[in-house]
Amino acid sequence: DAFTLFERLEKKLEQHRGQLMRAAVELAKDWRTDKYLRNLEALMIVADADVLLVLTGNGDVLEPEAQGETMIAAIGSGGNFALSAARALTDYEDDPERIARRAMAVAAELCVYTNDRVTVETI
Repeated sequence: DAFTLFERLEKKLEQHRGQLMRAAVELAKDWRTDKYLRNLEALMIVADADVLLVLTGNGDVLEPEAQGETMIAAIGSGGNFALSAARALTDYEDDPERIARRAMAVAAELCVYTNDRVTVETI
């Protein structure tokens, strides 16, 4: 589940001294090969001040294309709605968590598969 992935990411970050890219690659390897996790069809967005990544259960570590200096990623059925809203909000808002929450609220209003319950985990 998501907390297992999050806990595993924390361990990888500790092992690799906070290097997010290296920790993400190692987590993706584990995700792809672990007997339990490889059946988990999920996506995970992870970021630090320098790197934004999308991790998949297929072992992919994707780096979304930046729009100018702004790094934004979205996943899931309402991802395109959330991405569009977040891009629009960056002109008016500086707080990334607030942008994410507001963008998800927009996506939840537009997409029947997206709910308005958001959990933000910060390491």
